[in-house]
Amino acid sequence: MTKKAQQREYFLDSIRAWLMLLGVPFHLSLIYSSQSWSVNSEQPSEWLTLLNDFIHAFRMQVFFVISGYFSYMLFLRYTPEHWLKVRLERVGIPMLAAIPLITLPQFFILKALTDKLSGWEDMSPYQKYNALIWDLVSHLWFLLVLLILTVAGFWVFRLLRDNKQTKTDYSDLTWGKLTLVILLCALGWGAFRRLMLFIAPQIVGDGLFTLTIMQSLVFLPFFVLGAMSWKYPAIKALFIKPDPWVFVGAIVAFITYVSNLKWSTGDGWLYELDTIIAMLMGLWMVNVVFSFGHRMLNSHSPRITYLVNSSLFIYLVHHPLTILYGIYGVPLFGSNTMGFLIGLVVVFGIAFLLYEIHLRIPLLRFLFSGKPQR
Repeated sequence: MTKKAQQREYFLDSIRAWLMLLGVPFHLSLIYSSQSWSVNSEQPSEWLTLLNDFIHAFRMQVFFVISGYFSYMLFLRYTPEHWLKVRLERVGIPMLAAIPLITLPQFFILKALTDKLSGWEDMSPYQKYNALIWDLVSHLWFLLVLLILTVAGFWVFRLLRDNKQTKTDYSDLTWGKLTLVILLCALGWGAFRRLMLFIAPQIVGDGLFTLTIMQSLVFLPFFVLGAMSWKYPAIKALFIKPDPWVFVGAIVAFITYVSNLKWSTGDGWLYELDTIIAMLMGLWMVNVVFSFGHRMLNSHSPRITYLVNSSLFIYLVHHPLTILYGIYGVPLFGSNTMGFLIGLVVVFGIAFLLYEIHLRIPLLRFLFSGKPQR
């Protein structure tokens, strides 16, 4: 146990909420992008494709840095066993509740109203299993990864807390050194994927393996980096101090990210390059997002508190709402931009309405928060 006083990080709360809420424009823009999704407009939009690529390239990396930061902060408040129990409940209960209440109905919507699962009757048992894994986990994948990283944190955080051998406070840490570390992690991920393609190629396309192993390996360095930024103030100070060269790096990384999507193919190095570029861009966007948030969002606001409290629920319910809007709403508008903007109003409006309804039902409050209701 530590006697270090807990600090309220308003800007990190705000960033975490906005990153969650970005899931709505992300999936709505996916409808209008050149990417193939559950529902697509007749003609893709270039600017909405770029918007979708931009959000996808950095959002979850920054999110897992913040998750690691707050997870380690809470780890120091409790015994490791109690911390693990509380975190698994807070993450696991909403994920398990969302499968029968959200993603299972979503699966039947996709099967009945879209072509995504066409040919279901002709699929082999394994193909049906794999399709179910992808669609039942769906947008809940980040909760699954967070569960896995929480279990890993049970051991990693104890090592971080009890490490007395090093005398460094990381005051000499630079963005160049951090970039090298994340680059090595990304190259290790790519080498592991290539090894799996060589010794067990069939497992690389397996949904459960991809979501539990490959995704967790991508975000583990960011989760640990977030925890280290709590223990070592110099790392946090590095994050919140604007660095123009890091900003330039983020722009170059995004241009490279889009170029890779356009010119690479799945038969080549598309996925390895995608991960390397996205991990580097995610690291550099930590500086962009943290420095902006620290300057603009570091104050208490009832509206921000409301968004923080509602963001997980909004993220969980928005996905089937977006699919339904794509099925019934998109054909009504000839303009992609108009359809996207109206979609934001419709999906956010219904999602916040459902949030207010669920607040009045104790069982739903428990299922979507993992917290005991008084």
